[in-house]
Amino acid sequence: MELVIILLALGMLMFIAYRGFSVIMFAPLCALFAVLLTDPDWVLPFFSNVFMGKMVEYIKLYFPIFLLGAIFGKVVEMSGLARSIASTLIQLVGRKRAMLVIVLLCAILTYSGISLVVVAFAVYPFAANLFRQSNIPKRLIPGTIALGSFTFTMDALPGSPQVQNVIPTTFFKTNLYAAPTLGIIGAIFIFVIGMLYLNSRRKKAEIAGEDYYSFGTIKEKQIDIDLDQNESIGRKILAFVPVVLVGVLNKVLTTFIPKWYPNGFDFSKIGLNFPNIETPQVVGIWSVEIALIFGILTTILYNRKPIMMNFKDGMNVGIAGALLAIMNSATEYGFGAVISNLPGFTIARDGIAKLFTNPLLNGAVTTNVLSAISGSASAGIAISLGIMADKYIELATQFGIPLEVMHRVISMASGGMDTLPHNGAVITLLAITGLTHKQSYRDIFAVTIIKTIAAFFIIAVYLVTGIV
Repeated sequence: MELVIILLALGMLMFIAYRGFSVIMFAPLCALFAVLLTDPDWVLPFFSNVFMGKMVEYIKLYFPIFLLGAIFGKVVEMSGLARSIASTLIQLVGRKRAMLVIVLLCAILTYSGISLVVVAFAVYPFAANLFRQSNIPKRLIPGTIALGSFTFTMDALPGSPQVQNVIPTTFFKTNLYAAPTLGIIGAIFIFVIGMLYLNSRRKKAEIAGEDYYSFGTIKEKQIDIDLDQNESIGRKILAFVPVVLVGVLNKVLTTFIPKWYPNGFDFSKIGLNFPNIETPQVVGIWSVEIALIFGILTTILYNRKPIMMNFKDGMNVGIAGALLAIMNSATEYGFGAVISNLPGFTIARDGIAKLFTNPLLNGAVTTNVLSAISGSASAGIAISLGIMADKYIELATQFGIPLEVMHRVISMASGGMDTLPHNGAVITLLAITGLTHKQSYRDIFAVTIIKTIAAFFIIAVYLVTGIV
């Protein structure tokens, strides 16, 4: 019965999200409903100390990354940098390969540190234009953006500044480049299988005679964007400088911050009563934040005039987007924290531990389950490692598994079943594109399955070859 209560709460949240309601409002209600069925006396303590406590903890740790990622995305959009990169990609791969162009554009922006939801906002106008001109059904846009944004650049490619790749550094004291070979292998697996799937869907739609407005798509006002820009080669190269700079600075700062703070920081030495900082736990967060700041400044220098003209309105939109994104994730983190502290989850966790004694398999399954429950990759991984990190470190030592491999596997696993219907990014993506779960969720779910398989694929690669 305790396990049924958890499944009931999860089912309710998924259904509510599928109907288009905000998880910010209903995640705490569904979580507390599960608590009520378990023991009514627990409701108020669980709300104030578990749900609210964990939600605030998440915001405290990761809000700067969400905020800077959103601002970076907005200045990239206002400066015309995204348009320039899209134009270059079209020239390289061809306008007819609209899906590949959008996947690559999303990948470049995501890997530069722009938050996932902001990438969806920035890329959708280009996707709508290219899909309409190529007569590809609009309903395939969400799956295409999801492949480029929510998968291989989010947590598979080493060095990704996305929060799903940052969180394990605070527990395992690794860095963003953990297990680079395994990460690249996983990224290639996701990209290749994902593109094969999307192209098969496009071909089936073409055979069926579908066009851009098929499958119940509502006709929209067409906003044509000129992607055939006559920019100089030098200007096109400059457009890639901010996104490359973020990656380079990330790597440099990951190396130098531990040298600047070799012993962390002791506040008591300057007469303040705050918890001491251990450098390995914050180096991933600090390096991403500083790199994003430089990315923002460089983008402003790339094309200052349009940014300054729309700076106030652009920043307001970017900040609002950051607040929505982190509140979605934080409330889902709170929901997952409540569920993971109920007796039913203990049953599930112990069952997983008995089935999967290897820490890699255990970590992948547990993180996937928690990401599915919370509807958030970042929430799922944070809860999973918050509960199990010490045990995983102990088991990894016992099995002779490098913590870098644990980092990469668990990071990739977090981005597996997180994209169930109640996922905040999925809901936002569908809202941006003006489509419904019924029209487009099938393709998002297919990409989710590919991503989930990829986490177990790299486990198999490691166990067979020992590659890190």
